[in-house]
Amino acid sequence: MTDPHDLSAILNPLNEAQREAVTAPLGPMLVLAGAGSGKTRVLTHRIVWLIQAQDASPHGILAVTFTNKAAGEMRGRVEQLLGIPGGGLWIGTFHGIAHRLLRLHWREAGLPQGFQILDSEDQQRLIKKLIKAQNLDENRWVPREVQWFINSNKDEGHRPASLKDNNDPTRHQLIKLYAEYETACARAGVVDFAELLLRAFEVWRDNASLLAHYRRRFRHVLIDEFQDTNAIQYAWMKLLVGSEGYPFAVGDDDQSIYRWRGARVENLQQFRRDFPTSKLYRLEQNYRSTGAILAAANGLISNNTGRLGKNLWTSGERGDPIRLYAAFNERDEAEFVSHRIRDWVAHGGQRREIAILYRSNAQSRVFEEAFMSGRIPYKVYGGLRFFERAEIKDALAYLRLVSNRNDDQSFERVVNLPTRGIGAKSLDTVREYAKGAGSSLWDAAAACISGQGSLGPKAASALSGFMQLIERLAHEVSQLVLHEKVDHVLQGSGLIEHYKKDKQDRGEARVENLDELVSAARGFTPEGVESELPPLEAFLAHAVLESGEGQADAWEDCVQMMTLHTAKGLEFPMVFLCGMEDGLFPHQRSLNDIDGLEEERRLCYVGMTRAMKQLFLTYAEQRRLHGVDSYGMQSRFIKEVPDDLIEEIRPRIQVTRPVAVSRLRSEESAAPGMRLGGRVRHRKFGEGVILNFEGNGSTARVEVNFEHQGSKWMMVEYLEPM
Repeated sequence: MTDPHDLSAILNPLNEAQREAVTAPLGPMLVLAGAGSGKTRVLTHRIVWLIQAQDASPHGILAVTFTNKAAGEMRGRVEQLLGIPGGGLWIGTFHGIAHRLLRLHWREAGLPQGFQILDSEDQQRLIKKLIKAQNLDENRWVPREVQWFINSNKDEGHRPASLKDNNDPTRHQLIKLYAEYETACARAGVVDFAELLLRAFEVWRDNASLLAHYRRRFRHVLIDEFQDTNAIQYAWMKLLVGSEGYPFAVGDDDQSIYRWRGARVENLQQFRRDFPTSKLYRLEQNYRSTGAILAAANGLISNNTGRLGKNLWTSGERGDPIRLYAAFNERDEAEFVSHRIRDWVAHGGQRREIAILYRSNAQSRVFEEAFMSGRIPYKVYGGLRFFERAEIKDALAYLRLVSNRNDDQSFERVVNLPTRGIGAKSLDTVREYAKGAGSSLWDAAAACISGQGSLGPKAASALSGFMQLIERLAHEVSQLVLHEKVDHVLQGSGLIEHYKKDKQDRGEARVENLDELVSAARGFTPEGVESELPPLEAFLAHAVLESGEGQADAWEDCVQMMTLHTAKGLEFPMVFLCGMEDGLFPHQRSLNDIDGLEEERRLCYVGMTRAMKQLFLTYAEQRRLHGVDSYGMQSRFIKEVPDDLIEEIRPRIQVTRPVAVSRLRSEESAAPGMRLGGRVRHRKFGEGVILNFEGNGSTARVEVNFEHQGSKWMMVEYLEPM
């Protein structure tokens, strides 16, 4: 057992700034901990300092973080420093601590003693049941959308009774469903994840004696990743601390990247207003990255306003400059990355030391193709390979059914996607008929519709509608080229609209992946046996082969691929930030939203500070997105990095740039019916105005400012004059 009076084990591993934070006098504290500055060390050493130097009881300390992994790591470090088991310590996630409280005080919480927790799928299933019970159209009242409404209001601390409908019929119905959902949960004795936090807050708020007990017990409340707290988590902390507790909040306003999940970066500023005597400590010494990488990250993030402010530095080497590569297109970008990976490995490096970071999941496809072609093992961290993603499998199932009606697996996958009233019982009827007749599900469905099976009239009508849809799609795409076939089926099947209705974070990513499937089809060149098949069949065979080649095994030395959001908390010797173009990163929807743009900049900052030794920024002058060739602009984030820190790897291979608008006469035209200032329509992007153009005939390109999608360069063949 460690000598309780020997504090050297606590203090010796700390630098001066860390030591100041760990040994600070009791009182409210906010620690601004930069990337790679040792925040976990400060948190754990503060806990041990309180116990050994301030005589705090382990039972009087509450430490909260966001993931079970982080909580486990914190507990392990504390136990190691104390030299004793930390069983008395309350260290856990917000949800874990709330769950523990509710188990202890189930009566006060109005819950049955054996209450159960609904996971996300169970919650959605219950909501779906309620929608059906209300005789509402599930296409209009999408379960995922209702789920998002309920959870987001719980995260804000709102019950149905406190919500106003503002004379909006849609909002009125959502509030009604929320109330029905609460009644159903109470009847079943279940709670969802959002309910755990809200109910725990209400137990304290509504039981003064219980709150007083926990305020006396937990004088020391430590909160990790404070920039990621939402409204109810902040209110929960503030209520527990009261006027006499000692909150110790650790966070970084420059790494707040979860606004879409309810996180409020402004909670850091709110903390200082609610606890005016709080002391601010900054951890700015970085132990991860080179000086050049940190200077680049500092330069970038300084463009954000309202920061509490800090400047990362290192006592280590300055290191290599930031390398910038301007690729001709996305395939050139992927090939460049592949060559750099081979160079790294040839000089003794390992593939697992390399990370490919991107803003959109859909960007992974081109890299996957390049890596498989170059036999470079890779792993998509925290996600599936492109052709293994659920929405891609849904799309391919529709395409297979259009190509071959007897594909039973595809029939089952999409017959009720989007939902069209074909339930499990109806499908069982079709399956039984198919089994007895020895036929495909398609033929069995046709027979059941004609009255040969025991199918109800409502189900028969829905099934007939689905089969007519497939037949119509097959007819409509018969004369189209491959990428137009794919695009038409995605739109006509309703998959795009289905996923657009998903208000949670996955919906937008899934739509982007479906758009990328169109790009994959447009760039597809059949080889070998595939070249002997019709284009659609060849593409479907290619997709199966791609998904059949699994990712690298866990033990294998492989390149790590992930979105920038997934990368938070990780570090790699070599990092590639790819797709650095305005509209892609920063994302198109954030370009005209100050708060959104600042969050995108923080996301870029997070990506840059994952790099330990080498950082590459890449962008493509021409990129195929949504099945269309676009000519994007270099990301503004590249321009915000100081020039003296960037080294262009080679002279840029410029795509011929259009002449300045001022040199064009208004009567000049890129193509018949199109002229400067004229309005055009694009099938995906809607209406827009021509700002610029170059070339003529089949090679003509125009820059169009679309009303909802911003400015894009594209070939005139994809535009219709208005």
